[in-house]
This record gives sequence, C-alpha cells and structure tokens, in this order.
Amino acid sequence: MRIAQPGGKFYTSDYLRQICDIWDMRGSGITNMHGSTGDIIFLGTTTPQLEEIFFELTHNMNQDLGGSGSNLRTPADCIGQARCEYACYDTQDLCYDLTQEY
Repeated sequence: MRIAQPGGKFYTSDYLRQICDIWDMRGSGITNMHGSTGDIIFLGTTTPQLEEIFFELTHNMNQDLGGSGSNLRTPADCIGQARCEYACYDTQDLCYDLTQEY
C-alpha cells in the first residue's frame, strides 16, 4: 500500500508514530520509506485488513492514498522556504497544482 508523502517530506514524530502503530496492528510492520516512487510503502498484510487500514488513514488521519494517476509520476517537492532562505519559488504549491491537474 502506498502512502503519499507530505509536502517537502515534512513529518512530525507524532505522525510517524501513528502510521507505524497502524501498520504494526494491521500489517507486517515493515515499511519502505521513500523508495523509487517517493511514497511510504507498507509491505505485507492480508486482504481483509486493507479496508480497515484505508479507513484509519483516510478518515482518522486525513491522509491521501494512491497516486497521481497515469499521466504523472508521484510528484515530490523540496522543503523550500521552511529551510532554504534563498527559495524564490513555491515548489509545494506547484506540486499541489500538478497533482490536482493530472
């Protein structure tokens, strides 16, 4: 199961604990953080658990699941102005717009 990364890959420790707790309870507990797709990958679960995981992530954590569609690979952006004092373009806004468009 793919979990879309937040803009700029900006995580809180609370968020990471929550998704790991869900995966420990409903899956194997094994993850691939930002592999070739750029997403968090949850590895190994059973089919009956998928709907439960989906519900917890989308309804309780307000998390996007899936990808951006076949026209665009999962986009990623940099932290931008949160870390780089010389950032002159809002990459997070561009990433959001591209995801919504394609």
